[in-house]
Amino acid sequence: MAWIYILVGAVFEVGWAVGLKLSEGFSRPLISIITVLFIFISFYLFTKALRLIDIGTGYAIFTGLGAAGTAVIGMTFLGDGTGAGKVFFIVLLIFGVIGLKMSDTPDEVTHSVQEG
Repeated sequence: MAWIYILVGAVFEVGWAVGLKLSEGFSRPLISIITVLFIFISFYLFTKALRLIDIGTGYAIFTGLGAAGTAVIGMTFLGDGTGAGKVFFIVLLIFGVIGLKMSDTPDEVTHSVQEG
């Protein structure tokens, strides 16, 4: 369940990062309110996940997915640059996130759950 919290939390992280841009310095009230709401939801889900997994792995995956998702949204919808290097490193980041998840041993997961 912790990985679902991380994944959904990262989606909300992308939402609030994009919301920061769209709120135009918090000058657009509705978008600003939605952005703040997404911040709270994102961190709430992240803290729930940290009850079950190690902070280093959890934080790296949470921020990695958020950064990659935000970069993809920026390139796709907000006119951010799409150079080959940028795309390569986003893909590399995603593979790093997958590698972190796969490197969790059953003992580490069990140990984290027993502590929480």
